[in-house]
Amino acid sequence: MPPFALHPAWLGGLAVLAALHVGWVRERRYRVRALWGWLVLAVVVLWPVGDLAASVSLSVATLQRLVIMLLVAPLFVKSVSTAHFVVLTRPTPIDALTRRLAHPALAMAVVTLVGTLTLSTPVVDAGAHSEPVRALTLVGVLACGVILWIPALGVMPGARRLSPIGRAGFIFVASLVVTSLSFVWIFARHSLYPDLHHQESLLHMTPLFDQQLAGFVAKIGSYVPMWAVAFTIFSRADDAGVAVEESPLHWADVERQLLRIDRQRDRTARRSARRRGAAPDAE
Repeated sequence: MPPFALHPAWLGGLAVLAALHVGWVRERRYRVRALWGWLVLAVVVLWPVGDLAASVSLSVATLQRLVIMLLVAPLFVKSVSTAHFVVLTRPTPIDALTRRLAHPALAMAVVTLVGTLTLSTPVVDAGAHSEPVRALTLVGVLACGVILWIPALGVMPGARRLSPIGRAGFIFVASLVVTSLSFVWIFARHSLYPDLHHQESLLHMTPLFDQQLAGFVAKIGSYVPMWAVAFTIFSRADDAGVAVEESPLHWADVERQLLRIDRQRDRTARRSARRRGAAPDAE
């Protein structure tokens, strides 16, 4: 166990962000989800888990990232009401970005790429020596989790909403690709992370065994919870009498589509006006 470290900057930053988040949401159920999200996040980024993940153990770092992606991120997503999502995503650039990220294929590609980078040797080794790199890495992991759960939970206004069977299938497939480095860790013959150290003195395991254990943590830690969520989504839709192959439609989606039509009409009108204004000069 590493020596106790308070990490006042981390603790203060988490406390401020948590207070702002909890104070921003209004209904009690959203506040409870937000509070639980920040509490779990604090557990995995502060002492001792955060210290072990930063510079000691790849298996603990893998567990830390799985908790952030598969527990903290969905709690944060579900702590935002539809009304708040409508306001947050109303600006044109944000609407365009979230609409694209809600596409299952793009979301899965982004999560796989960024998630793999956060556990690559250069990033992990850099985070072992740099607090800013460590913080940026964890922000990227949280962003990956949010992107992962946007199509899985179907919460983004105006974005393509998958049917229950589509959401369950997306989560199932995502569980297979988000652990892309696990086989490399399991079958590697030597440690790939030289800047992680003290595994033997603190955890009583060799660096190679810690790395192999990380591979199994990645597999089991993603398969079990994500398959459970996929099964729950499918079974709840069936129990509620909802057609598992049909995509739901919400008023927020209709409203956002109407807004996009108005924006497209305005852009077309402005282009026509510019062309008419340029025509006399051309002559």
